Amino acid sequence: MYVEILGSAAGGGFPQWNCNCGNCRSVRERKFLGKARTQTQVAVSDDGRAWFLLNASPDLRMQIEQSAALQPNGSTRSSPINAVVLTSVDIDQIAGLLSLRELQRFRIYSTPSLRRILRDDNSIFGMLNRAPQQVSWMDMAVGPEFVLLRISGEDSGLLCRAISVGDRYPVYVSQRLASSLRASEAQVGLVITGSSGKRLAYLPAVPAISAELLELLQHVDVVLFDGTFWSDDELLRVQGSGATAREMGHVPVSGPQGSLELLKPLRRARKVFLHINNTNPMLNESGPEYRALTASGWQLAEDGWRLNL
Repeated sequence: MYVEILGSAAGGGFPQWNCNCGNCRSVRERKFLGKARTQTQVAVSDDGRAWFLLNASPDLRMQIEQSAALQPNGSTRSSPINAVVLTSVDIDQIAGLLSLRELQRFRIYSTPSLRRILRDDNSIFGMLNRAPQQVSWMDMAVGPEFVLLRISGEDSGLLCRAISVGDRYPVYVSQRLASSLRASEAQVGLVITGSSGKRLAYLPAVPAISAELLELLQHVDVVLFDGTFWSDDELLRVQGSGATAREMGHVPVSGPQGSLELLKPLRRARKVFLHINNTNPMLNESGPEYRALTASGWQLAEDGWRLNL
């Protein structure tokens, strides 16, 4: 299985367009020992020809242009992108779908609740179905494993399992609509298994680490995990206002109940943080936070990485 990390930052990217925090200012001034990043986007393939996007970031068009594997490879209108698998309907997970509206056939896998928000309740995504069979919406259940299909209907060689990790829908979803949807379908993580038997866990937004999640991660080979905030009060300290990491639906990296501590039992997996907010001090590769995560056996995802499982 091939895994391409096309983007690794949280919503807004790094540097963020309207932010002049120490991190953003330093990277713009080229005084920062660290790297700029686009918004989180991952693509997977079992054979290197048929590709499946995990979510669709606002930076998707630019990210495709940076990856030869995802660029057109046949007729005038063609694409190796066969499907998009959605983990939520947060803006930074779905905005890129509108960049895929040019009458190209592909599939969208999502929970029924997420499909209802996008297809039934939000008219702008009707642009994905202007022509018959333009986009095939595929409902995925939380729990059981299923085959990811090529647009032709053939088995891609990839198996996928959606696991519930959170019960909150984005604020743009009305309370009336949210109350009629399944809470367990609001936010999911993905475990993808290739024909080699190797497993990838993709978890860009995790509100809390349960015993069940920890047990599941004991059996994967690579985990791409929520690294949004270093500390729970990060935005409060950097901006002087705002919500905590946990209030925003992200377990912080540091602290006694943070991911570095709670995921210490993981021995098998290659552990990689992504979805990193622009305020996160671990972006600074000369800082103590970066040294702490590497000492704990973690890596910080970078745009352009390719992993072969």
